[in-house]
Amino acid sequence: MVANAAGGASAEGDDAGVCPSDEQVALLRQWDSLQSGLRRLSEQVLKDVHHSTGLAPSSFQVLWFLLLAPGQAAPMSELSRTLGFTTAGTTKVADRLCEAGLMERRPHPTDRRVTRAALTPQGRTTATKAALTLADALQERVITAMGLDGLQTLADFATRVDPEVAPSPARSAIAQSA
Repeated sequence: MVANAAGGASAEGDDAGVCPSDEQVALLRQWDSLQSGLRRLSEQVLKDVHHSTGLAPSSFQVLWFLLLAPGQAAPMSELSRTLGFTTAGTTKVADRLCEAGLMERRPHPTDRRVTRAALTPQGRTTATKAALTLADALQERVITAMGLDGLQTLADFATRVDPEVAPSPARSAIAQSA
């Protein structure tokens, strides 16, 4: 193994001696700062939601998605796809939310193969309280630091580089309310 200028090691004959340029190192550091900072911020605001409502982050994500979805209901498969959960993971979260009375499963009106997740009245109340807690945490931690324009700019850039092509119902609902 050969140490490179960036402090890493590369195998002999495996581009040995080729190091990232100063510009590439700066780019990698910026990326690390961005992704790690957003991850830590996300964890913190989700802790705020958990502290206020008792909702685990995965439960909050499901309730928030349904709160913004048309009719506050969506096919379970769409929930899995949008949230990046496995089918089993979505089923596990849905089971917990149903047991807590926050969500219910409903048959699709025209397709018997599809099960829809829907907020219950208690789920709507809980999701709204959690969303308001999130909004307060974002106001305190993000808007105070970068202002509404800064957040809008960051959101616009994130949207431009998002690899998802088709907008989700939650995104459409957010875009329509903006």
